[in-house]
Amino acid sequence: MAADDIGLSCLNEKLKPRYGLEFDAELSAHDFYNAYGRSMGFSVRKETYGRNKRTGELTSRLFVCCKEGFGVKDKQDDFTIKPIAETRIRCGAYLSIKLDREKNIFLVSHFVDEHNHPLVMLECGHMLPSQRTLSSSQAIEVDLADESEIPLKSSYELLGRQVGGRESLEYTKRDQKNYLRSKRQKILTYGEAGCLLKIFL
Repeated sequence: MAADDIGLSCLNEKLKPRYGLEFDAELSAHDFYNAYGRSMGFSVRKETYGRNKRTGELTSRLFVCCKEGFGVKDKQDDFTIKPIAETRIRCGAYLSIKLDREKNIFLVSHFVDEHNHPLVMLECGHMLPSQRTLSSSQAIEVDLADESEIPLKSSYELLGRQVGGRESLEYTKRDQKNYLRSKRQKILTYGEAGCLLKIFL
């Protein structure tokens, strides 16, 4: 076994969840499992959770592989040239955590590490859905390009060149588009609220 393979194997074992592992918060458990997912080559998704009906306190959470469950039925007809790709294939890998009320911490209660699909190579792990994020500095660059009225496709190419290629970006063009859409929706909502305030003041 090569030195790099040995190092990777040790990293995976260090990140590998185990029964009874403790976390101070749900977010910590998610980040831990997400880091493990990146090292192994799968994306993580939040699934079901439990709450205390009286207090609303989170008592349990299930994290699954993004390929868990059934995909949404494609509503397109048989003549569709490019049908929607199937992304959920009932993968059974998951991690569940449960609140220990006495210690006020979350513990790993179940962990299944068997996937029914090929895993992504480590070099491509940063492009998995749960890994793609816009940092604050990247968001500023995207905002500047948008304010300068640079088309989405051109701005994505430009930002990619600044870091040595699009493959070096931690997000896709769709992520950039979704970010801008979300930003515009917030601005629209704020604008509507502002108009209402003017009416009643």
